[in-house]
Amino acid sequence: MCAAVFGGAAAAFVPCPAHRLAVPRGTRPRSTCADCTAAVATWVRAGAPCRCARPPVWTVTTGVLVTGLLGATIGPAPRLLVLLPAALLGLLLAVIDFRCLRLPDPLVALLAAGTALPLGAGALLAGEPARVGRAALAALISGVFYLIIALLPGAGLGAGDVKLATVLGFVLGFLGWPALALGLLTPHLINGPIAVALLLTRRAARRTALPLGPALLAGALLGILLS
Repeated sequence: MCAAVFGGAAAAFVPCPAHRLAVPRGTRPRSTCADCTAAVATWVRAGAPCRCARPPVWTVTTGVLVTGLLGATIGPAPRLLVLLPAALLGLLLAVIDFRCLRLPDPLVALLAAGTALPLGAGALLAGEPARVGRAALAALISGVFYLIIALLPGAGLGAGDVKLATVLGFVLGFLGWPALALGLLTPHLINGPIAVALLLTRRAARRTALPLGPALLAGALLGILLS
């Protein structure tokens, strides 16, 4: 319950950094709202200046659902303190990827540091160095797997997708090989039918790029919950 409350409260602040960072590559982050010209930094204050600053219901709902599931599944374990902030950072990445098909490197790096360092240190202190080695190998496998896919003609994957897959591979590998396998397979089971549906309804062309980040994060969440 506490995890869900925390997730909902934190998810309410996602619109501010999402609007600021959801810009094309090479473009400076936004400092003002495109509709009302209010400074983005003022969005964190009570009384949103316009609808852009108000957190969408689905964002808060997703934050509550994801953190609630993590709290109920993991329980009061130390790694919950790592995975809750990681889940919310993942939500921010998903929103940005939906908006501009981009996964900012600083956020992916923050996710990597916020998961690999505490999980690795905790395992070493607990006398489980094998888990760290397995996680590192899983990260390599996941990264190479998605790099190969990205190099295929018409794949539509970007460098950000490969980097995010590598980070998530470490987390899933830390939990076990079944979690990694599930995390590698699920994104394609999610995006595949969506792409087919969009093609059949002529809402997308064969070369239309789809955001893979949300599917990667959903696959990682499923792997964590079922591990």
